[in-house]
Parts: sequence; structure tokens; C-alpha cells
Amino acid sequence: MTYNVKLDDFEGPLDLLLFLVRKNEIDIQNIPIVLITRQYIEYIDLMKALNLDIAGDFIVMASTLMYLKSRALLPKVDEEEQEEEGNTLEELKKQLLEYQQYREAAQRLKEQNVLEKDVFTRSKIDESPQEEHEIVLREASLFDLLTALKKVLERTGDDPDIFEVSLEHISVKDKISEIMQMLQETEDGIDFNLLFSGMPNKLEIITTFLALLELMKLQAIKVYQNVSFSQINIYPVEDDDAGEAKQLA
Repeated sequence: MTYNVKLDDFEGPLDLLLFLVRKNEIDIQNIPIVLITRQYIEYIDLMKALNLDIAGDFIVMASTLMYLKSRALLPKVDEEEQEEEGNTLEELKKQLLEYQQYREAAQRLKEQNVLEKDVFTRSKIDESPQEEHEIVLREASLFDLLTALKKVLERTGDDPDIFEVSLEHISVKDKISEIMQMLQETEDGIDFNLLFSGMPNKLEIITTFLALLELMKLQAIKVYQNVSFSQINIYPVEDDDAGEAKQLA
């Protein structure tokens, strides 16, 4: 038996591309297609290994990137093919730029809405304006979490190939209960890495990660990242949206 999480509940292929562009500090107009394709495929492989339900759009984007990568590595001999490659790349850049503008507009709207509704108690996250010397937090994306998970998995020292996640030994529901209990016992949130400390094997790490995604989908938790140091913290949501998660716990 496997536990599937639909990625369209979180983010799509353009979100992953934008994440990689920002992670590598790349100008969208000058995308190193070979590098971006390699990293994109690495994340796709990781998501497949986690049994995440990948939408077809991710595969279509992977095919487009693989095509552009193959063309970039081949000699330019056919003008028609070269023009087709250029058109495909320009269309991809256009989509990314338009999507980036959409995401930025959505973020501004979200920041306005948060002024009208407190998601966290003031003791847990201070939403007052930050001073220049203070740490700035932003909501972490699915791909921020996958990046952090990769580092946790690398520290296990096991074979890097991941396996099918089985519920026969460790229950996602039980892990949801554990995480909710940990959150109830602290007012400062949980450091992502501490959540996985002491876990003996990849199976338990992956199951905990899937429980984390389920809690995010249920809007029972919010995950924030320290922009300066990439530290990720998990906080409980204090309104009625978390009701379903409390029932699971």
C-alpha cells in the first residue's frame, strides 16, 4: 500500500522552474538550459521516488527541457530546426516571465489579506514590520522542502536510491499525530531538521515528510523559511481551517 500526495495541491512545473531560476540566481532571459534541465529532472526523480502524484504538466515540461537541452548540445546545422528551438525557448521564457508576474501579484494580495486575518497567534510569529537587522521570513515552497529533505536523506549515509514508501511499518496518520503533538508543546515552531533528528532510516524520514505535506494540504500548518540562512520552521495554524487535521491527530 502506498500513500500518494497530489502535487497540484501545491505547485506546478512553472513553480519548479522559477524556484530553480531563483536558487541559481539566473536571469530568465539567459537561462543555462543544460543546468536547469539537469536540476529539473533531479527534482522530478525525487518526487517520483516519494510516490508523489505528478501531474502530466510536469512531464510535458520535462520533455520540453530535454528537447532544448539536446538541441543546445548538438551542432547548429539546420536553420529550420534552429528556428524551432529558438521559438520554443522564447515561448518558455515568456511563460516564465508572465507566471513570475502573476506570482508576485498574488503574493502582494496575500500580504494585504494577512492584515485582515491573523493566521498565527502573535506569540508565535510577529507580523509587525521588520527592522533591517531582523531576520526576514517567507513562506517556504514545496521545492524548498524537497531541497531540505534531500539534505536530510544524504545524511543517512544509505544508498541514495529511494524506495516505494509502504504504510505497513510506519503510518502517515501516526506521524501526523506526532507532529501536531510536537507543535502543541512549543510556542516557537519546529525546526525542519529537528523534526527528522534521531530517525534511523529513510522509510521513517519519508513517511514524516509525507505527513508534513498532508498537514500543509489541510492548512493545519504553515512552513516559513529564513531567507538569510535557509532555516525552515513549521508553525501550527490557529484558526478553524486546522479542524480536519486535529481530527486526524
